[in-house]
Amino acid sequence: MAHVVALIHEEENSSFGVSFPDFPGCVSAATNLNDAIARAAVALAAHVRNMGQNNEALPVIRTIDEIRRTLQIQEAIIAAVRVDLPGKSVPVQLTMNEHLLAALDRAARASGLTRSDKIAEAIRASLAV
Repeated sequence: MAHVVALIHEEENSSFGVSFPDFPGCVSAATNLNDAIARAAVALAAHVRNMGQNNEALPVIRTIDEIRRTLQIQEAIIAAVRVDLPGKSVPVQLTMNEHLLAALDRAARASGLTRSDKIAEAIRASLAV
């Protein structure tokens, strides 16, 4: 899970437009600030998913400080939007109780997942804020 800087601008018609400096072309809008952030998260997830499907390289995600040094953002509201960035799978070795491992395998089979997928699912759930 990564946090991507979003710039939110209040428009004259009391709507909010959202853009992502690290993901040009990814934009969203809403009539209130909460919806703007929620819709921005959906738009960013779809944008990242499309980039992956098109085998496009993901940009380097910059910090707020890095973006502030390169862009003029005086009137923007700055938000951090969470997104699950795709990555390559890497092998790991771990040790666990044999009974826990058996339970993990049963749960994985029951949900149609692999052992690795089930472990990743549990880790994502435990890291969610």
